[in-house]
Amino acid sequence: MFDRLWEIASQRPALSVVGLGLIAALGYPPLHMWWVALPAIAALIALLRAAPTARLAAWYAWLFGWAHLTLANNWIATAFTYQTDMPAILGWFAVPMLCVYLALYPAVAVLGAYWLARRAPAFAFGAVLAGCWIVLEWMRGWVFTGYPWPPLGLIALGGWETPGLARLLPYMGTYALSGVVVLIAAGFYVVVQRWGALAALPVLGLLAFVMHAAPPPLEEADIAYTLVQPLIPQDEINDGSKFEEQFARIADLTEPGRATSRVVLWPESAIPDYLEDGYPQRYYNQVTAINPLTRRGDPEFARSRIATVIGPESTLLTGVINLDIDVVEGRRRAVSARNSVIALDAHGKITHHYAKAHLVPFGEYLPLRSLLEPLGLSRLVAGSIEYRPGPGARTLDLGEHGKAGVQICYEIVFSGHVAARDDRPDYIFNPSNDGWFGWWGPPQHLAQARLRAIEEGLPVLRSTTTGISAVVDANGVVRQSVATGKAGAIEGMIPRAYAATWFSRLGNALALGWAGLLMALGLGVPRLLALRAS
Repeated sequence: MFDRLWEIASQRPALSVVGLGLIAALGYPPLHMWWVALPAIAALIALLRAAPTARLAAWYAWLFGWAHLTLANNWIATAFTYQTDMPAILGWFAVPMLCVYLALYPAVAVLGAYWLARRAPAFAFGAVLAGCWIVLEWMRGWVFTGYPWPPLGLIALGGWETPGLARLLPYMGTYALSGVVVLIAAGFYVVVQRWGALAALPVLGLLAFVMHAAPPPLEEADIAYTLVQPLIPQDEINDGSKFEEQFARIADLTEPGRATSRVVLWPESAIPDYLEDGYPQRYYNQVTAINPLTRRGDPEFARSRIATVIGPESTLLTGVINLDIDVVEGRRRAVSARNSVIALDAHGKITHHYAKAHLVPFGEYLPLRSLLEPLGLSRLVAGSIEYRPGPGARTLDLGEHGKAGVQICYEIVFSGHVAARDDRPDYIFNPSNDGWFGWWGPPQHLAQARLRAIEEGLPVLRSTTTGISAVVDANGVVRQSVATGKAGAIEGMIPRAYAATWFSRLGNALALGWAGLLMALGLGVPRLLALRAS
């Protein structure tokens, strides 16, 4: 049967690699079908080895990358249904067009491996390809501001109760884990090539054992938390007539006025009010006419009633929008905005700020605006004021409520950029609005937050508007969660952080070191074997 499948694939290699790319994407959340994704990558390696030229091998890799990244990023198309400036159907063209670019990275990785190790034994070629893949995936994380969603290493993450092969992350990093996936697939290919398809079954069995191996037990710190998922559907986020209902819901879930010391965690897009002082009054008054009894034009009142909700001994971390005010043509006006998290104490005082550093291209800003805006393209987030990025990862010292690192929504996917190395936090707070991410987006987003927890040895607490909200320990295990489409709150003690990991100290230099080692092994071992044979 395997021989027949190989014969069919060899006759139509271009079509075959597209199919293999789609199958490989099934290894990502929400499906987690790693047992079909790894053989698909192994079959790709077989076709690459059979390609007669470097150009053809790169073409196969581009087709594979385009297919698997298009399917994995299908959630982006759903986001287009929650805006009015562009036709929703445009999303189904935007995703494959984006992946035309993203697929260049696996194509270049294969091109490099083909040039360096085309005539090497199969596993040596796989090692060089793994090293090249690490380098190119790392580049995808920062070129043109970066878009690392999703890394191939995400396939290696186990179910919610086990980290799977991702337990290697403290010693490698996510991009190196992607190289491990390629290396395992190469090994799978060698096994099938030498001993037949049945010989692959024990390999899959061993991988299944590793993927489901239990992690260490939970250790808790002495910081209490209440994490809220208010269930604010995306089509109600900007509906002023719903603001008071939304606030009542989030307040009720928080259990107002509790006289216990805790950190309260609310999501991105939870508060429509501007909480900072000093803006022109017209900005505060934008929704006052909807319900004047709530005094929404008064930021001091807004802060005070939030303080009443969280209670006398608590600290709130919540997503807000802050404005940058300047004088333009003689009038004070907002010149930019920042997607932010603030810390609010029990007296209604803002004690800390964090501004999102990695903004979403086409979401919070429109790249190449002068070229794309005349074509009818706009960003997906409502409003005309440009968002401005913050300076990057920082730690908020909340006293008895611990040292909190903050990563807002999408920026949690950037490996090596989520925690300040010179001021290590006790935990990472990841507020998000996943309401426009469709079915595939939220579980992938949570999965990538789990990768960051394991890499950094830090628990991650995710509060989202519609789900999935979760508390993830430093082993990447989901300890508590609220499912998509539900309102709820979870509480307990924050899981304990581990000591600084190799990755938290070295960052992606560690992943690049593994890339160099894999390429050196792939290139050096065949030469050593040849010298011994001579």
